Amino acid sequence: MKSRLFQLFALLVVTFCHASSKRAKNGGRPNVLFIVIDDLRPKLGCYGEDIVSPNIDQLASKSMRFTNAHVQQAVCAPSRVSFLTGRRPDTTRLYDFGSYWRKAAGNYTTLPQYFKEQGYFSAGVGKVFHMGISSNGSFDYPYSWSIPNYWPSTEQYITSKVCITPEGKKHNLLCPVDLKTQPEGTLPDIQNADYAVNLLKNIYDGAPYVDFFGENQTMQEPFFVGLGFRKPHVPYKYPEEFKTLYPLDSIQIAKDKDLPSELPSVAYAPYLSTLDNYEDIAGLNLSFPYGPMPIDYHYLIRQNYYSSVSYTDYQLGRVLSALDKYGFSDNTIISFVGDHGWQLGEHSEFSKFTNYLYATNVPLLFHVPGVTDRGVRSKRKFPLIHPLKFKPKPRTSMKPSGILMSASESTEKHMYRPRDQGPTSNAFAELVDLFPTVSDLAGLQVPSLCPEDSLNETLCREGVSLAPLIKSHFGGGEQNISNVKTCTISQYPRPSDQPEKGSILPKLATIIIMGYSMRTSDYRYSEWVGFNHTTFQMDWEDLHASELYILANDPSEDNNVAQDPTYIDIVQEMSSKLHQGWRDCIL
Repeated sequence: MKSRLFQLFALLVVTFCHASSKRAKNGGRPNVLFIVIDDLRPKLGCYGEDIVSPNIDQLASKSMRFTNAHVQQAVCAPSRVSFLTGRRPDTTRLYDFGSYWRKAAGNYTTLPQYFKEQGYFSAGVGKVFHMGISSNGSFDYPYSWSIPNYWPSTEQYITSKVCITPEGKKHNLLCPVDLKTQPEGTLPDIQNADYAVNLLKNIYDGAPYVDFFGENQTMQEPFFVGLGFRKPHVPYKYPEEFKTLYPLDSIQIAKDKDLPSELPSVAYAPYLSTLDNYEDIAGLNLSFPYGPMPIDYHYLIRQNYYSSVSYTDYQLGRVLSALDKYGFSDNTIISFVGDHGWQLGEHSEFSKFTNYLYATNVPLLFHVPGVTDRGVRSKRKFPLIHPLKFKPKPRTSMKPSGILMSASESTEKHMYRPRDQGPTSNAFAELVDLFPTVSDLAGLQVPSLCPEDSLNETLCREGVSLAPLIKSHFGGGEQNISNVKTCTISQYPRPSDQPEKGSILPKLATIIIMGYSMRTSDYRYSEWVGFNHTTFQMDWEDLHASELYILANDPSEDNNVAQDPTYIDIVQEMSSKLHQGWRDCIL
């Protein structure tokens, strides 16, 4: 036993010394692990939700957690291109999936490219950029990455009929699976985690690689690793054992599940345009565009979304524990973000594709060694925690089959609660703030603010660094910084005033309306205005609809009072502020 303990201690010492010597060789610059999760709203234990996410919560306990972070457009490619370039959709000119910003707008430098140009080894794993045309079919290699972006082989089966049902194999929205029945015996996010863990080992070992120009290079610190997980993006295909964490009788559905009476038709995203692609939803024969979704599916969709989150949490935990294993934890900045949110029945929506809170609000964490961990160094900062450890106990009694119990009747919920939700900021944050913040935290020069016309500016930013706020919270830098901006701005395009099949993701040539939405501490205000898709100009005079929500008594944005004469002064004030644009939000 003593001999075994001695061997373990010796291994830890060797690992620490090896990592320390490499760090000294590379000037002590911090590494970066940049994590992006698809369709993830702040449904996590660290955000006070009844979700089993122990590895994310462990990260949050050692990070600064932002509760008021919002995306610039709530759909994959536009959001990712926006935060990876630090520019807003009106500057990247990407509102759909159909163009590459370097050709359609300007040759803008990306966040991983910026680090690569500063001497970092840069590698992408999974969905960091959106695949396809919007990243030039290469995930922006070789601009952003030192080696080609890894893409899991099982992604080719995303539309395959692999969901085992009593009626046979289906392509379903709800698809918990037995891994043994799946093509290649695995799933994309398991492959992403496998690759990321092996990548960290290769960096630790100083593995060789050949760069884009055919030159021999060495994987080494400092590194910038982008890691993108797909779930909980639809379809909800995940290992079936994670479903046991969430008995249906423990699920609480949205309190505001009905379509608001004053909701402008242009603001609504007809979710059936995408969900009808799945056989189980198509079989419900729901009416387009408003449905509604049957109540039992409100429960089932939430159950499978939650299960997908816990599955992803475990895969992320495997990667975080590898940082420990290879001695990187105490010198790696970690950012964690959802690319946009997802509506789980609120406003009778099961989608992103809107400007509403649950579509734009995302989790945002920054882990800064020596700062957000309060200077505590540890060789086991992120020990792996399996979510299934918190599996509910078997029921002692059952209600008749097919009858849903209310949450209050259930006694067999999972027993998980995060011990520490971590340091928290309610300050406004936008995902365009990621580029300047990560650069600032790593000690790189923060790009300057973009001029009004920035199409020819390869490097500039339309967000602000949150680093001063983070450091102030922990007693460093300038003190008492509680906010860096007074509002956030999101937008979403539409091809018509009424919901139609192309409303959720209109092609550029069909966009004639743009919805701009501003959130302040008191209100969320939106204007849906005419938009010229050839000049990329909005027309504030061509107003199609407006929305005003009083957040003090309507935090879920259910009661649009924009047409109520009582609030005419507020509408005028917010309209003027919205027209001033994002620069007016910066303090």
